[in-house]
Amino acid sequence: MRKTYPTDLSDSEWARIEPHLPVPKAVGRPRIHPLREILNAIFYVLRSGCAWRLLPHDFPPWKTVHHYFRIWRLDGVWEQLNTALRERLRVRRGRNPQPSAGMADSQSAKTTGVGGEARGYDGGKKVCGRKRHLLVDTEGLVLTAKVHSAKVPDQDGIKLVLGTKRDRLPRLSHLWVDAGYQGRGKEWAEKALGLSVEVVHRTPNPRPKRLPRSGRRSGLQHVATEVNR
Repeated sequence: MRKTYPTDLSDSEWARIEPHLPVPKAVGRPRIHPLREILNAIFYVLRSGCAWRLLPHDFPPWKTVHHYFRIWRLDGVWEQLNTALRERLRVRRGRNPQPSAGMADSQSAKTTGVGGEARGYDGGKKVCGRKRHLLVDTEGLVLTAKVHSAKVPDQDGIKLVLGTKRDRLPRLSHLWVDAGYQGRGKEWAEKALGLSVEVVHRTPNPRPKRLPRSGRRSGLQHVATEVNR
């Protein structure tokens, strides 16, 4: 028995996730490591931020863990798992499993010099790297996610997030976005997808009131007045 980590799945969490994982193939090499341990290792890496090669030795080998992580990403297992858990949580909160409204936003993050076309420069944020693009429901639960070059503006990035996922969100009818989507991004979502798009502008910070020059006094002036009294 290995020691437990805070990122390990509980019995109840594993019971919810296990039915959505791929079943072993009838032919081929049998599994050596339990899928629960593979998931525990993946969650450890994601939560701690360590490199795959630095995975503690009491987990399955890091190459095996990374293999499952990559294959499940390519096969859409992570997306299916996220959808199943999101819909279950929405039902528990008394909501329809399919959302009718969502919010889109992005964040540019610096990356290493390796990356090729998937890496670019975001002139607005002055960041060279990749951009995380998310669509969430009004509960903050992820509907779709896309990672692309930071040089892709939000007006074009929204097509990557919503373009191929629209049929999986049949009730989605309203979308909140910020000013970065205004223009062709907003027009595309309205015309191509039939959504009503509302641009939310940032509320400007109130400027502090400035006293008339004659009414302003420095700290030394205030001390001098008190001394002369």
